[in-house]
Amino acid sequence: MTDTRLDPPFRAEHIGSFLRPAALLAARAEHSTGKIPASALRAAENIAIRDFVALQARLGFKTITDGEFRRSTYTANFTTEGLTGVSASQTGEDAWAYTDASGNKERARIPQVHDRIRWHNSTNATDFAELMTIAKPITTALPKITLPGPCYIHFRAGRNGISRDVYPDLAAFWSDLVEAYTVELQKLYDAGCRYVQLDETSIAKLGDEKIRGELAARGDDWQTLAATYVDVINAIAARAPKDMRVGLHLCRGNRMGHWQAEGGYDLVAEKLFRDCAVDFYFLEYDSERAGSFAPLRALPAHKCVVLGILSTKVAELETEAFVEARIRDCARVVDLERLALSPQCGFSSSEKGNTIMSHDQAVAKLARVIDIARKVWPQA
Repeated sequence: MTDTRLDPPFRAEHIGSFLRPAALLAARAEHSTGKIPASALRAAENIAIRDFVALQARLGFKTITDGEFRRSTYTANFTTEGLTGVSASQTGEDAWAYTDASGNKERARIPQVHDRIRWHNSTNATDFAELMTIAKPITTALPKITLPGPCYIHFRAGRNGISRDVYPDLAAFWSDLVEAYTVELQKLYDAGCRYVQLDETSIAKLGDEKIRGELAARGDDWQTLAATYVDVINAIAARAPKDMRVGLHLCRGNRMGHWQAEGGYDLVAEKLFRDCAVDFYFLEYDSERAGSFAPLRALPAHKCVVLGILSTKVAELETEAFVEARIRDCARVVDLERLALSPQCGFSSSEKGNTIMSHDQAVAKLARVIDIARKVWPQA
């Protein structure tokens, strides 16, 4: 037996975002055209969040989120709205484009740094406090907040996306970014948050030969980037409040059923699992694009993994037998007591969601996570 702590993460988890209700999307559209004030949009968000919290409680989750219902996309809540100096536009093509199973393409958001990065009026602490208020009459589950990982700002454009006039030395860029995350985590902590998930979408993509080629073409060595990114995550984790649990979610892209990269964790396993100073990971394992469980042999004995086996990119509901078999396969590499279960990603990383599955199909996947977790780990 190990002394691995799973409280959080819990045996049954979900990644954070959920399909936006039609009423909320309508309110957001009306607000964007000036038909309703911000207060009316906020009220619509609160109703949608209350309903989603109730759903999570009814299903039996021991952790809850607000579904990311206040965000336009998973990065907007902090990267472009809670920091000074950062903007993003949907211009990424070629290696950075997202692809679905039919080969359809979606352009990626590419960040640009045009001024000094500082923490600035992030609403996450306020939003988290309101989540706790909404949840209190409904459930005793632990609220979790998701934040975009820091490396995304550098990954997609590299040095070319960071003003040389503002940051002639990249070390200053990373230092400012770490400081901004430090402020954010402290404000969240002061608002009552004890559970944070960093959505780190860069490191897993280094396993994709196409991505590595794009990085090399612009002058970036992927191994150097992996080391730098882990160092940055470590610096943030080291400065988090001591009793705040910080986990790392890795993803190969999740935009309206599209993905950006493929390739296993093999190339980054040692750096990611041994050197990264987080105790638990949410790992995408829903398709062959994620590779095998073999890289998890690098996982130190005190760390645990939430296996993202159920896909948010296909509507078909995975059978219990299939998911259980996958968990048992992984348990040949990592002790079963250090494993947990979740969908592979959020159901709606942007407010556009996807046309792949209905609300009921998404709920069925969440329910299946709970049912299987309770079967595999009876105390889940």
